[in-house]
Amino acid sequence: MAQQESEAAAPTLGVGMVGYAFMGAAHSQGWRNVSRVFDLPVRPVLAAIAGRDPSAVRAAADRHGWAAAETDWRDLIARDDVQLVDICTPGDSHAEIAIAALEAGKHVLCEKPLANTVAEAEAMAAAAEAAAARGQLAMVGFNYRRVPAVAHARELIAAGRLGALRHLRFTYLQDWLVDPGFPLTWRLLKEHAGSGALGDLGAHIVDLAQYLAGERLLGVSALAQTFVTERPLLAGASAGLSGGGSGGGQPTYGRVTVDDAALFNGRLPSGALASFEATRMAAGRKNALRFEINGELGSLAFDLERLNELSFHDHTEPASSSGFKRILVTEADHPYLAAWWPPGHALGYEHTFTHQARDLVEALAAGAPASPSFADGLQVQRVLSAVERSAAQDAVYTPV
Repeated sequence: MAQQESEAAAPTLGVGMVGYAFMGAAHSQGWRNVSRVFDLPVRPVLAAIAGRDPSAVRAAADRHGWAAAETDWRDLIARDDVQLVDICTPGDSHAEIAIAALEAGKHVLCEKPLANTVAEAEAMAAAAEAAAARGQLAMVGFNYRRVPAVAHARELIAAGRLGALRHLRFTYLQDWLVDPGFPLTWRLLKEHAGSGALGDLGAHIVDLAQYLAGERLLGVSALAQTFVTERPLLAGASAGLSGGGSGGGQPTYGRVTVDDAALFNGRLPSGALASFEATRMAAGRKNALRFEINGELGSLAFDLERLNELSFHDHTEPASSSGFKRILVTEADHPYLAAWWPPGHALGYEHTFTHQARDLVEALAAGAPASPSFADGLQVQRVLSAVERSAAQDAVYTPV
């Protein structure tokens, strides 16, 4: 009863979401749960969700707890009960929606990658900078920063526990495109997705590497490959990482216009070297985001498929007793964990979106900048562009 009275007394933040598929469902859960987990100065309210299909968006609204449904994102932005617009659409619409929302006086959360091109990302960052002068926030949804073990890794690096960084190795491996019969969804078309595994997965690991190291990549040397160049045209809608082929007799094929895999190396201003691999063609790997960071004083390693664990090696200990140790990141003094369960009770993927919502609401209430910002998203976009340009020139080193 006391918590319900506290929630009722708190000022509200009307959230409007554009898009309702995989990311829309994940973001909805974050907004729906955040004020029930964290004691927030402002209570998010799920005001409205927008999508083009009237019956599908209404069903999504009912399923995920949104009060209203719109079939035009412009109508959603114009609503008086919406103060923050959450964009969960394909990348080709990010710039138009985000800029319109910022110009209408709304706060914005936009899924990654920020845009499909550097030019679009630059326009979005400029709109965000102008909006910041009016007190509006704009944040990019790099949710893996909000895994408690990843946030704890950042704390350890920032505290100097690894000393000067030497090597950063990041891989993000999935296998949902291994089957050549998987249909030609929007994620395989450059005009909608911008790039393939590079933007979908590579954006995450570029952001994480820079976030953890506290440095930005100076340049890259890259290779990219499309292994399956034609796929069956899609029959009906796709949801998440699934879809149906054209079916019924001989399938009709269309051309894949994005990469299936990208590999690249990079250099940081400190002299540390970084390597990256992003693919959706690694058979047996479902969502394997892994990193290892080596420094002069120690190392850290992480695997998203065991996301409550962080491996830490302290190289200052005697060799006779040193080695990697497993840290179970579930203690109350670990990032985000004080609001959740007793130690040892694990969290999952969906909790990162609750943490994302918390961080944005708290920044908004405090009048503090949102992180990662649109400027951060722009910088990641510049790295992705450098990767594409390098790969087009057979791995020529390309400055960011």
